[in-house]
Amino acid sequence: MIRQLAYAVCAAGFLWAGAAAAQGAAKPDAAKGQTIAAQVCAACHAADGNSPAAANPKLAGQFYDYLHRQLANFKSQDGKKAVRENAVMGAMVANLSAADMQNVAAYYASQKLKPAVAKDKELAALGQKIYRGGIAATAVAACAGCHGPSGAGMPAQYPRISGQFAEYLEAQLKAFRAGTRANDPNGMMRGVAARMTDREIQAVAEYAAGLR
Repeated sequence: MIRQLAYAVCAAGFLWAGAAAAQGAAKPDAAKGQTIAAQVCAACHAADGNSPAAANPKLAGQFYDYLHRQLANFKSQDGKKAVRENAVMGAMVANLSAADMQNVAAYYASQKLKPAVAKDKELAALGQKIYRGGIAATAVAACAGCHGPSGAGMPAQYPRISGQFAEYLEAQLKAFRAGTRANDPNGMMRGVAARMTDREIQAVAEYAAGLR
């Protein structure tokens, strides 16, 4: 059951990725992205994307497609609410053009990640079980089914989560569970997080932070 659910979730993501790729885009310029990042993003995410603060995600080495989609989701379009609402990020991307967002995404994707670490062995051990095998009793699919055994993700489909701050991952899972973050294709993450307890979320986040 868990394995079937994981396959279904992944299949939905493949369909979304195919549709996005079909739209096409101009080749991004990482050098231009570096200049923009230094002016707009570095204060929170650091010049190389290795944020020093757990509240702000590490962007270095993340997939271009994922970074670009998040930037676009933060931006309000035609007077409508942003797909991913965040006052700080909304203000940061407000004056960025489509090309600017592509360039910034390309720059941070090209940087080398300095990974976070797991700090609680007991919590990480529980997270490992959930990450690899899911939770049969509540039909929670294994995280590895989409994000990969090492948390490296799948380009254009699922983000890299290995080495990300545990605190940030926990916050995002809880946001998905509460519905305050809803930019996951087909509600995949909302569906998973809705069936997880606080401790289970903390455990998965702790384990992912230490994945390599």
